[in-house]
Amino acid sequence: MTVDAVEQRLRIHATAAALTCPTLVDKTITPHVLRHTTAMRMLAAGIDVASISLWLGHESIDSTSAYLHADLSIKQRALDRTAPPETVPGRYIPPDAILEFFENL
Repeated sequence: MTVDAVEQRLRIHATAAALTCPTLVDKTITPHVLRHTTAMRMLAAGIDVASISLWLGHESIDSTSAYLHADLSIKQRALDRTAPPETVPGRYIPPDAILEFFENL
């Protein structure tokens, strides 16, 4: 299948998907976006970077690094691993006085 054929099929399906998911209307969906999403989903599933690099057909792992950036869930998992075991998981919620202070800056 040619690159043009893939792009055409993707346009057709993206347009159809936008009918049930209106947020897709304003998004640019390209084969590269799908490739990047695949790499990120594989990383989130715990697949190692070397395997992702092979899956994407890259010559070296360095080429794969452009696709792999830490999303919020990956960052949260990294932070969770650094917390001492006796701490209660959760996020800091500042008191109203602190929030008011920052709003008045």
